[in-house]
Parts: sequence; C-alpha cells; structure tokens
Amino acid sequence: MSGTDLSAMDPERYGCLDNVQRIWAVGAIHGQVDRLRELHRMLLDKLYKKDKLVYLGNYFGSNDGNLETIDELLRSRREIMSMPSVYMPEDFVYLRGAKEEMFSKLLQLQFAPNPGEVMDWLLDHGMGAVIEAYGTKAHVARAISREGTLSITRWTNGLRREIYNHAGHGDLLKHLRRAAFSRDGKLLFVHASVDTSRPLDMQKDQFWWDNGRFDEIDGPFSGFTKVIRGYDHSNGGLSLDRAHTATVDSGCGRGGDLSAVCFSAEGEVLDRITA
Repeated sequence: MSGTDLSAMDPERYGCLDNVQRIWAVGAIHGQVDRLRELHRMLLDKLYKKDKLVYLGNYFGSNDGNLETIDELLRSRREIMSMPSVYMPEDFVYLRGAKEEMFSKLLQLQFAPNPGEVMDWLLDHGMGAVIEAYGTKAHVARAISREGTLSITRWTNGLRREIYNHAGHGDLLKHLRRAAFSRDGKLLFVHASVDTSRPLDMQKDQFWWDNGRFDEIDGPFSGFTKVIRGYDHSNGGLSLDRAHTATVDSGCGRGGDLSAVCFSAEGEVLDRITA
C-alpha cells in the first residue's frame, strides 16, 4: 500500500513525533500500578535527551489499581518534564486502548439503542472495576442502564464530573490518540492491530480490536517500515525480531510482566526494560 500523507492527519486523533532519534514504547498496563511505578523508576535511568515516549493503551484493568495507574502516568510525565533534558508535552503520546475505547462508549451509553445489552457486554469485558473506581458499583450501573434515557444521561454526566474530580484524569482520557507515527513515516505505533486493506485514516475500530492477523504483515504498511503494537489479545508475549512488526506486550495484568522497548528511528531495538 502506498504511503499516507501524514501532513493531512488530524493532530487531535493522531500523535506525530518529530525529530525522532529514540522512542520508548510501553505495552499494555491493565491497572498494574506497582509494575508501572517500577518501570518508570528504571526508565528514568535510561532516558536520553530527546527520547520520545509512547504509551500503547489499556491503562485500565480488572483490578483496583485503575485510578492509581492514571495518577502514575500523570506523575511520571511531570517528573520527566522537570528533568534538565528539556522534555516537551509533544514528546509524550498516549494511545487509546480497547479498555479506554470501552470506557468512551460507556460515557455515551444514553445514545445506544440497547443500553442494557451494551452495559452487560461492557461489564463482561472488565469495565466493572473501572466504573467502581469512579464511584458507582457495577450492579448499580447495570440497573441504571435499564431505567431509560434520562436516568442514564444523569448518570453518565455524573460519571464525567467524577472523572474530572481526579486531577488530570479527564484531560488525559480526552486526549488519547488513535495511533502515533514518526514524522518521517518510518514507524507507526498502534494499540492492537491494523487492517492492511485500509489506509491509515480509514482504520476505524481496527486499531483497538485485534484481528489475529498482525503477525501476517510481511511488508511495509501504508509506507511505514515497522508497525509497533502494545497489546496482543492472544497473550503471545514479546515479539521483537520480525522485520515489519513488533509486539510490546509481555502479559501485564494477565500473569506476565510490564515491558517498555526503545526503538531507533529505523525501528531497531536498542534497549528494553521489564518490571
């Protein structure tokens, strides 16, 4: 597939990394805040001046560490930006993962034609812990989803207020990117997968739902030399030796570790850390 005109990509949806020398990519976290804190501790000793950081989604998990995970993402960003190396906000990109996409749909529940069924599906896929983190018991949310549009609207509005009561949470969740790329068009960062039959700006939900065909990518996609993802639904572990793809998911929150991998501007693996 031919290259994408990256200059035309919406900056509110896609993160663009300029002057890339090294990029650290952090895999799916799934609410494992202790591992994230340890990873950040190790990362601080390895950062070079002008390094970029891309977090590849699925910050939320099915445990009770969700609020603390978002807090830690925000805290580490402040710490790194205070370092003498002069980091800028644009040096950090946070992608939307499947969990965050589910949460976004939850906040629009009143517009669903079948809100009760949607809520059941969300709770079956681990959203109960996230809902409870922001102040509503899962069984109460399930009941509200069957009360009608006005009740659901009041609840989702209250949920938004609760999110913004936690400093920085609302702004971070509002500005999650669909994907990120290096300005030179060599590296593409996604949450779970891409549909190689569609151009970059027509992926829709393909970024978040693993289609099981990521490892079949055997050539450049849309002009990118390498596509790097942070979540493998099959939990197959780190995969860093393929020519055109890399998976930065060592199973955090599913019995494994949390990993971050440092890539060169050409997509070569320069370093990695695991917590």
